[in-house]
Amino acid sequence: MSQHTPEQLQTFLDIATEAAMAAGVILQDYWGKLEEVEEKGVAGNLVTAADKQAEAEILKVIQRHLPQHSILAEESGQLGNQQNEYLWAIDPLDGTTNYAHQYPMAATSIGLLISGIPQVGVIYNPFRHELFRAARGLGATCNRRPIRVSQTSQLAKSLLVTGFAYDRRETPDNNYAEFCHLTHLTQGVRRSGSASIDLSDVASGRLDGYWERGLSPWDIAAGIVLVEEAGGTVTAYDGTSLDINSGRILATNGQIHETLSKELSTVSPLSSW
Repeated sequence: MSQHTPEQLQTFLDIATEAAMAAGVILQDYWGKLEEVEEKGVAGNLVTAADKQAEAEILKVIQRHLPQHSILAEESGQLGNQQNEYLWAIDPLDGTTNYAHQYPMAATSIGLLISGIPQVGVIYNPFRHELFRAARGLGATCNRRPIRVSQTSQLAKSLLVTGFAYDRRETPDNNYAEFCHLTHLTQGVRRSGSASIDLSDVASGRLDGYWERGLSPWDIAAGIVLVEEAGGTVTAYDGTSLDINSGRILATNGQIHETLSKELSTVSPLSSW
């Protein structure tokens, strides 16, 4: 992987911020005014005019500043050579179901992978008025103030968060068993309905750990940078290096990481209960 100066990463971070803020204006404009909500393939996988227009605005900003970069976006798919050194992973509206119901847990997530590794991330929730930003080596912030992961060191004292994939009705690999198991071992397990918000809440110390499956790179690319730059740990379920295309992620404050990983490995699928 080629090396990038802090100044270069800061430039990419500023461009991502510009794009996320522009998308946020669109999401606010459509709030409570949706005329149509569509399903994409799997029941419960929603898309709205807000998703589409917010993504168009993000693409406009990135392509104006960085036309040589490639893009992987939730609504537009693959734009440009996906083997490009620079690949933007974009979710214009993470938490569409929440948004469609006017439940204000939704955010724009913009991450930049450089040689396949997340290096820059911006997550903007215009409904909580929170702008999370991070770049490799430059730290992580919320509304320009530094953030750090929690110091909780025991699983029994932790508060976790997770989510459930759109195909949870059809597949036995649906996370319900892990949810029940870990609810009994911790102070609680939450579900926001937005992977990017979950990761930003781990990064800011509100939550101690997060695991989920059925994810796409655009769901987690930005949040990975946030958690790691805030002092946390991000891996596969078994503690090995994360494959961003695997669909699974384990992100924690670092202190409960090994314990949480081991507990996940002990849970039998719900179909066997």
